Amino acid sequence: MNPVVAGITYRALLGRRRIILLLLLPLALIGLAVLFRVLGGNDQKMAVDLMQNFAIGTMLPLLGVITGTGVIAPEIDDGTIIHLMSKPISRPVIAQTKFLVAVSLMALFGAVPTYFAAWLLIGNEDGIAPGFALGALVAGVAYAAVFLLLGVVTRHAVTIGIIYALVWESVVGGFMPGAHKFSIQRWAESIADQISDSGFLRADVALSFAVPALIVVTVVGVFWAGRRLRVFSLTGDE
Repeated sequence: MNPVVAGITYRALLGRRRIILLLLLPLALIGLAVLFRVLGGNDQKMAVDLMQNFAIGTMLPLLGVITGTGVIAPEIDDGTIIHLMSKPISRPVIAQTKFLVAVSLMALFGAVPTYFAAWLLIGNEDGIAPGFALGALVAGVAYAAVFLLLGVVTRHAVTIGIIYALVWESVVGGFMPGAHKFSIQRWAESIADQISDSGFLRADVALSFAVPALIVVTVVGVFWAGRRLRVFSLTGDE
């Protein structure tokens, strides 16, 4: 990890405009948890449904789009990436550093609010809160790698990322049984299911598939992003 690259990336991503985008979804999740708690909906089924449908199913992939593409795509679009790549810094190191920045933000704005929202509803009952928090963390790592790669290979990363997050993860992966095995959301639920004893949480994907899939997606995404940066022309052409 290169501290100079990390510092530049944090300052760019945590600017006034982007920090608002990063805060909106976690605040909405916590707000829903508070609302359900006040209205007496603090039961396990309600907590699991909120975690599956909003925290893991909606908030996490959208945060992945914001952080994963945000650590590099804007620099490619405005050409400032050229100045960074002209420095004596390995391009794979640039990609790896930006990936770690995205992961740290996914943990802060994704995994932590997920735990807190579930805890507000039912505490640590049956391991639901820590289970979904861990699922959100590992899924956030995979999303960071996928959307980082997307930010490197296309100038339409945000548009494609949003389509992926809303169509594939939320619709196709949610309603087509064959697509379950290729959904990061379902892999996260598999992790959560191993930690939680709740009868309302039943993963569709076996842990023996989910864990290797998460590792492969993460490693391939970061490695390929670094490779793409290696062949990225200093004139700004891909």
